[in-house]
Amino acid sequence: MTTTAPLVNARVIALAHYAGRALAEDAVARHGVTFHQNVTLRAVVVAGGSIGREELVAEVTGSLKTDASFVHGVMEELTAAKLVEEDPADASRIRPTEAGRERYETTAAATAEIAARLYAGIPAEDLAVAGRVLTLVTERANAELAGA
Repeated sequence: MTTTAPLVNARVIALAHYAGRALAEDAVARHGVTFHQNVTLRAVVVAGGSIGREELVAEVTGSLKTDASFVHGVMEELTAAKLVEEDPADASRIRPTEAGRERYETTAAATAEIAARLYAGIPAEDLAVAGRVLTLVTERANAELAGA
């Protein structure tokens, strides 16, 4: 463990992100989905019921900073794997299948275990400060991206 804490900067944030993401990618891959598929499936499941395709694309592109065509491809992969399906009441919406809900619950549990290990022993007040700082950095970066 590092004894001298570096100042928070882009490199420190990126190293933490990519280390955690590598663990998450490995965990979800063991359950038959990619990281991008899991992020997309999560958005469908937590929407409850169904979600509009374009709403889903906007949410996932905003989260992953990727383009819409990529997200449409991920949606097709999830549909082919029978983890999501067209909402029979409205073809512009998709919903998770039972298998999709189960897969998400499994991967959510696996990534929660990782998070519990990574954050163990960090005081709540430190986590609160980090959360505020990273939220502000995210808001500023998103504002710059929106203006680009």
